[in-house]
Amino acid sequence: MVTMATQGSTPTDTADTVHLRVPADPAYLAVIRTATAGLAARLDLTLDEIEDLRIAVDEACGLLLDHQTHPGAELLAAFTLHPNALNVLVHGPVLTLPRRSNFAWSVLEALVGQVETGTATGGSWIRLTHVGGLRN
Repeated sequence: MVTMATQGSTPTDTADTVHLRVPADPAYLAVIRTATAGLAARLDLTLDEIEDLRIAVDEACGLLLDHQTHPGAELLAAFTLHPNALNVLVHGPVLTLPRRSNFAWSVLEALVGQVETGTATGGSWIRLTHVGGLRN
């Protein structure tokens, strides 16, 4: 399921949000990677920045799935495009994320400007924020 919403009251403070829901199965990560690249391109990022975001989102999803299938569960991604930033919030079924000393965290922190994590009902979430680019 893909939904899109526009937030904000004036053209200068609008943020488009795209919600993507896929089965909690690593086989569907290609769908989320492709959405990441397409939406990042709207910010006029360089090809290297787009690829960095794709890798970071893929790694975050892998952590939220513990790199395995979770039958009956879903992986949820919300992409919020601001004029000069992209926020990606991903929810997955894993209840406990690896410690921040894990190599995957080093990858995430090197590829995006900000990484936040937390737990929610039925799983955990990771928010990635990349600042840069300029939407017209």
